[in-house]
Amino acid sequence: MEEEKIVFCKGGGCTAKLGPGALNRVLGKLPKAEDPNLLIGFDHSDDAAVYRLREDLAIVQTLDFFPPMVEDPYTFGQIAAANALSDIYAMGGEVKTALNIVCFPERMDLNILGQILLGGSEKVREAGGVLAGGHSIADQDVKYGLSVTGVIHPDKIFANNSCKEGDVLLLTKPLGVGIVCTASRVGEASKEAMALAVKSMTTLNKYASEIVRKYRTHGCTDVTGFGFLVHLCEMLGDDFSAEIDKDKVPFIPECPAYVEEFYLTAAGQRNRNHVQDKVVFEDCSFAMEEILYDAQTSGGLLVSMAAEDGEKALEELKKLGLPCGIVGRVVKKKEKSVFVR
Repeated sequence: MEEEKIVFCKGGGCTAKLGPGALNRVLGKLPKAEDPNLLIGFDHSDDAAVYRLREDLAIVQTLDFFPPMVEDPYTFGQIAAANALSDIYAMGGEVKTALNIVCFPERMDLNILGQILLGGSEKVREAGGVLAGGHSIADQDVKYGLSVTGVIHPDKIFANNSCKEGDVLLLTKPLGVGIVCTASRVGEASKEAMALAVKSMTTLNKYASEIVRKYRTHGCTDVTGFGFLVHLCEMLGDDFSAEIDKDKVPFIPECPAYVEEFYLTAAGQRNRNHVQDKVVFEDCSFAMEEILYDAQTSGGLLVSMAAEDGEKALEELKKLGLPCGIVGRVVKKKEKSVFVR
């Protein structure tokens, strides 16, 4: 009998995450922590946990790993590491240490694993952190990521749900990487679209975080597997709504054409099912709806910032070289959470 071929990239990244609805049902049954020093835990739907060590110091902890979404192992390592590191930056913290998390088939060439780990380690170094170790297990499929520890002042945390009425909403990277990667797996993505997707996914949110910290930032999250709209709804909570200008949303230009060919992900559909009752689309194309629901891997920061600071921050963010924009604003609570016009 012919031995089954091991496929490196079957489709992964943050599209491999459990859907937000299923995850919420499970987490809702867990007991909440009662330690007063746990400033942010899993019950916040936030990007990372924050634990206070003393009045002027807290640690930020996160963990993220997933299967490959690109064919090149080195690039995959960079993307997976950048994605895991992003949660520290979404909280406004600084990276200190990282641990590798590896699942790898015993029959696969170990040089592939070496390239994955090399790509990841280079991103940890770029972040200013130290790769301190890790853990590996044999598995049928490749998975890689990091457990990351950072530090932050307890009074300077960027929680995801602390936006204020009147804030502008900034998005620091383009949407659509899930759609592009799906098109790429069937050989339909252009070189230009894939190059922009890879550039976005391998760019650390360190630089955007450093910029927004200069301004009156009230809330922040990174847009990953739950897509723009689910992460936005988590930011707004039950207290606010948001108005989104569809013409200001940055996305990879080829995405509408790929949506028309139905290069979509199951993760995007799970995101739609989870929050579609909270969202109103007005004169909005199906392609734009899918882009806003699309699961992102190593996506940009979604920032809620004082309106007076928005344009200045945006000018600095543009210099980072990725499509970005002021995509909307936070308003008083209405009958729905998000209005896309």
